[in-house]
Amino acid sequence: MKAHNKWLTAPLAAGLAAALLAGCGAEKGDGAGAAEGSVVVGMSDKVLATDPATGYDPGSWLLFNNVFQSLLSFPKGASVPQPEAAEKCGFDQGGSKVYRCTLRDGLTFSNGNSLTAEDVKFSFERALKIDDADGPAPLLSAIDTIDTPDDRTVVFNLKVPDATFPSKIASGAGSIVDHREYEDGALREDGRATGSGPYKLDSISDTEAVFSPNPDYKGTAEVKNAGVTLKFYNGDRKALGEALKKGDVDIAYRGLAAGEIADLEASTSADQDISVVEGSSAEVQHLVFNMDDPVAGKPEVRKAIAYLVNRDALVQNVHRSTATPLYSIIPAGIVGHNTAFVDQYGAQPQPDKAKAALASAGYGPADKVKLTLHSTPSRYGPATDAELKAIAQQLNDSGLFDADVESVEFGQYEKDIKAGKYGVYVKGWVPDYPDPDNFTQPFFGEGNVLHNNYENKKITGTLVPRTSATAERTATEADFGQLQDLVAEEVPLLPLWQGKQYAVARDGITGLEWTLDASTVFRFWEIKKA
Repeated sequence: MKAHNKWLTAPLAAGLAAALLAGCGAEKGDGAGAAEGSVVVGMSDKVLATDPATGYDPGSWLLFNNVFQSLLSFPKGASVPQPEAAEKCGFDQGGSKVYRCTLRDGLTFSNGNSLTAEDVKFSFERALKIDDADGPAPLLSAIDTIDTPDDRTVVFNLKVPDATFPSKIASGAGSIVDHREYEDGALREDGRATGSGPYKLDSISDTEAVFSPNPDYKGTAEVKNAGVTLKFYNGDRKALGEALKKGDVDIAYRGLAAGEIADLEASTSADQDISVVEGSSAEVQHLVFNMDDPVAGKPEVRKAIAYLVNRDALVQNVHRSTATPLYSIIPAGIVGHNTAFVDQYGAQPQPDKAKAALASAGYGPADKVKLTLHSTPSRYGPATDAELKAIAQQLNDSGLFDADVESVEFGQYEKDIKAGKYGVYVKGWVPDYPDPDNFTQPFFGEGNVLHNNYENKKITGTLVPRTSATAERTATEADFGQLQDLVAEEVPLLPLWQGKQYAVARDGITGLEWTLDASTVFRFWEIKKA
């Protein structure tokens, strides 16, 4: 897999705010339904792409998930995808290599053209052919060939067993486009988007995007508003907050910092014009260790750090409790999650055990481990520096380390990581789909996105392939448990926190309680304005 999953532009607990991720609608949808008012959403990001063969940023996937249909989608609060453009889907022959879908009858694009199996085949083959650096091709790399025996049947023949394939194509990577309006082998550049989803893209500019319900939509969503306008604030948190207070936007999405969210939560009892709704998230952040570094490459040094880092203090003091401590690589709420790092290193600092670990590596009583932690607030938000400085202080307070922090611009940061220049650095992760595979395979499989030179043959040779091939996901828990335990033992990374999601809205907005889950899909249709 290529190393370009949706790394978050700012960590939820420090700069990603008012995240509004919505779940699936009712069992049956019929276009606009009983829609009432239009909704205005303010966000700090832009939509960087309207063609689903490119654009791997949160803003672009927001558009894809509302304008285009996928064969499957995630019901609200669920981690198992269900049919959407498809009437039914399933693996053939009792394995995980042949996946067959039957389309709903009478599907059409918003331009009136029929949606058939030909469009599905075209959409996947086009994304793979274009193979854009910022596109979804890595998620589709298991596809070998696609057959279309009739207009409503699509058969995916996979190169290797991949039980996570349904989840992958339920994401924005599975967006279906009209083969008559999109060029095979080239990206669409007119800024338009033609799909069959619940909404149509009416217009898009540098300042806003306007969406209206698609009256020809056939799927599971029931649209509860008359349309959505996205207003882009280009990272200006103050302007976004003021727009919410003045009523220029109904919902603030992606831009308020942790302290601002905490202050809003504290003030909502006095100011009933604005409410904060908290939801779950599968966003995580890790401290990553370069296994080839002369200091961080020593297992005893990594274990000493694991004994000393106080996650509770980080979450409370830096992130104002807008995140929760994370003690394994698979977050809570995802199949297979355990607390391997608590079992191995405890929840609270253990300086005596840290000292013993360093002594076994030859560090004397007077020796201090010199260490630099690398941060990139231009990518993960301003609180990232504060977080790493707090970690450095925790290490130094033990008397065992001499740690400091270096803050680097994101472009240089990524280049230096790939070049192996850093021993310790921070990485945030937002999954493409809510399955434990997406928290393990990218980190430990082929094309390790962490670039930390870690390899465990038990993980890469046995556990990852076996879990990928197991269709019944609950049957993978033992293998994922073993994988997490191995990572805790060898400490190629140290899990820090798991994010929460927030929707900040003015009075009259309902449905937000159904929109915050771990699916990482931003859907408009659950939002209703009185």
